Amino acid sequence: VQLQASGGGLVQAGGSLRLSCARSGTIFKIDAMGWYRQAPGKQRELVATITSGGDTNYADSVKGRFTISRDNAKKTVYLQMNSLKPADTAVYYCNLDGYRDPWARYESWGQGTLVTVSS
Repeated sequence: VQLQASGGGLVQAGGSLRLSCARSGTIFKIDAMGWYRQAPGKQRELVATITSGGDTNYADSVKGRFTISRDNAKKTVYLQMNSLKPADTAVYYCNLDGYRDPWARYESWGQGTLVTVSS
């Protein structure tokens, strides 16, 4: 399975961006997909996840501003980011957590897309 992230860029504070993560290849079962981010000098942190059942989870820092969604037909997960702040500047990575077969867990990461928010 490969994940292709896109949609990053430079935006002013208060602006919006939408990230996309397109999945290719086959997998037995997906438990959840999500977005993580890593700012310079900091550890990678969870931004938002969405389970196969549609349950969502957000970091406190993005609640009310970011929305994760998916289009199963397009095998794509989105992250709509509104009211962006300079603190949101980071490389954003998409993640897939699931099973490659009924017994073996599987995890995949996309290549990352840079989001830069200017003040």
